[in-house]
Amino acid sequence: MTQSRLASMVGVSRATIGRIERGHVHDVTLRTLARVAVALDARLDVRVLWHGEGLDRLLDAAHADLTDAFLRILIDSDWEVSTEVSFDLRGERGVIDILAFHRASGSLLVIEIKSVVPDLGAMLGTLDRKARLANRIARERGWHVTSVSRLLVLPDDRTARRRVAQHASIFETALPTRTAAVRCWLKEPIGRLAGVLFLTDVRQASTRHRVGIRQASSVRARRGET
Repeated sequence: MTQSRLASMVGVSRATIGRIERGHVHDVTLRTLARVAVALDARLDVRVLWHGEGLDRLLDAAHADLTDAFLRILIDSDWEVSTEVSFDLRGERGVIDILAFHRASGSLLVIEIKSVVPDLGAMLGTLDRKARLANRIARERGWHVTSVSRLLVLPDDRTARRRVAQHASIFETALPTRTAAVRCWLKEPIGRLAGVLFLTDVRQASTRHRVGIRQASSVRARRGET
């Protein structure tokens, strides 16, 4: 296809098509690029890079670090844990980041791990739905639950804390308990919890404990506890 024909199809100048061909797209809008892609029966894939790293990979790594670090806390406090717990109950589907059970107290904890503070409405709605279904999911695992609690785990950085502070009234209503009280509850889970835990030094902690977590998980799996 000639530059002139493509330009006519998209509704831009031939010079614009020429700049796109040469990779000079700094002054070309995303809308124009998308229209060019459609005209060529192609798909536009935009990636955000930070210091040379793909942002999606950075977010995935941060999520994994948070998960590893918090698993260590749970295992040290005698919680039985399962990660990436998928469910499909009467058409309601999803995945719980961590589902934890404290056998001595019968406490079930639904944990949402976020490397960045998400859209609050969607996140809280999803967490509530998972907590509502958690008892049935636990029964399938042979866990006898007396209470269901909810916890959001975030990195302890200025961005996350500022975001929570900006929506203080929402968090105080939906997830009022904070880090120190959450840690105390995890050791002695009495009653229900709805809170936010900020994790510090996540990367260092997860590197130090990752092998230990996997070993502990393997032991629990051999015992049929997960």
